[in-house]
Amino acid sequence: MIEISLGIKKKDIIAGYLFILPWIIGFLAFIAFPVIMTLLLGFYEWNLLDPPKLVGVKNYVELFKDPLFWQSLKVTLFYAVLSVPLQLIFALFIALLLERECYGLSIYRALYYLPSVLPGVAVALLWMWIFNPEFGILNFLLWKIFRIQGPAWLSDEHWVIPALVLMSLWGVGGGMIIYLGGLKNIPNQLYEAAELDGCNFWQRFRFITLPMLSPVVFFNVVIGIIGAFQTFTQAYVMTNGGPNNATLFYVLYLYRNAFQYLRMGYASALAWILFLIVLVLTLSVFKSSSIWVYYEGEVRK
Repeated sequence: MIEISLGIKKKDIIAGYLFILPWIIGFLAFIAFPVIMTLLLGFYEWNLLDPPKLVGVKNYVELFKDPLFWQSLKVTLFYAVLSVPLQLIFALFIALLLERECYGLSIYRALYYLPSVLPGVAVALLWMWIFNPEFGILNFLLWKIFRIQGPAWLSDEHWVIPALVLMSLWGVGGGMIIYLGGLKNIPNQLYEAAELDGCNFWQRFRFITLPMLSPVVFFNVVIGIIGAFQTFTQAYVMTNGGPNNATLFYVLYLYRNAFQYLRMGYASALAWILFLIVLVLTLSVFKSSSIWVYYEGEVRK
């Protein structure tokens, strides 16, 4: 009986590994191998045509002397500082509106969520038309409603990042859905008790909704930071890094070095610096979460 049970257990283990074998192959081929290769290539010069040449830390030394590296980092940080908080606030605001029961609620939720799943290139082309200074609908509305002459959004280096931030708010549906899930998990008894105590809407939001929703906010902050530092499609399609490198996002500069200049070693060094930057920012958010994130049932010392 022991041998039979052991034989069945062994078969189950083999079957389990066979079922996950496609995932293991995909992980090794498309994630683990490229990550290891970029780590190694950071210490080489390679143009895809000639054999790789070992140069040690030359790529990293050159990187920190490169003015375009600092420009791309500055642009990405500026965009992240503007876009991430606004996306968090805007997504929460929409979630609070759509959390209340009303006629056609499912339709409204689908409409607000839809932009977040549309292809990035299609969205970029749509917003290029919206931001067009001559016949774009945004400048048309600014003139018709406020009698304000709108700027050349994508051609003015002072307005192009605010324009891309405004565009990013159109795709907050993913964060909105997560907020809605968090709002549904807040017990109604807490709101009923607060109303009996005479709390107004702001007090209920400040002392019940936000603390109970803080784990969801924490999740969206982390995802928002990672997404902001991976911004590529908007700049590549709409501005190609211009004007005057005002939208030279970090990933766009990495792409140029890898596939336009064929500097794979330098691009690999850029990729690992980006990884370290995102890692440090993410760990900082995790470290600060003990101060502002509330978990129900957690006992704090």
